Amino acid sequence: MNMSVLTLQEYEFEKQFNENEAIQWMQENWKKSFLFSALYAAFVFGGRHLMNKRAKFELRKPLVLWSLTLAVFSIFGALRTGAYMVYILMTKGLKQSVCDQGFYNGPVSKFWAYAFVLSKAPELGDTIFIVLRKQKLIFLHWYHHITVLLYSWYSYKDMVAGGGLPVWAY
Repeated sequence: MNMSVLTLQEYEFEKQFNENEAIQWMQENWKKSFLFSALYAAFVFGGRHLMNKRAKFELRKPLVLWSLTLAVFSIFGALRTGAYMVYILMTKGLKQSVCDQGFYNGPVSKFWAYAFVLSKAPELGDTIFIVLRKQKLIFLHWYHHITVLLYSWYSYKDMVAGGGLPVWAY
């Protein structure tokens, strides 16, 4: 399969993105994911405790905007990285698509891998809506947010194969 058939035109911000600086930043700062996780856990349990005595907030419109923003980000990321994953799957197979480190420095994918990993911190905001709307918050929800943040940031710093690949790439 010819990669040129699947190659996307790079946007200027993708061309200008320096993956070496991003990886260095993550190597120096990945431990902040523990701080984010601890603050998140404090909010989850403290917020639920505080909300026990309060009326729930009506946050439908902000939630729609929040969800739409995350969906647009995910869709755009999937569109931008899909060609790379199709190429790897078609030319090198499923095993290599999981074991490939080229995603971290591919022309288009390098930016989107970093954006995906960084997005795990603001995605903790999903839980704000659950807590403030007094909806059921299951263990798997907050456990998932914490573990994905920690694993993604840790994996990106070492360019672990499969560690920073966006879920949308599959």
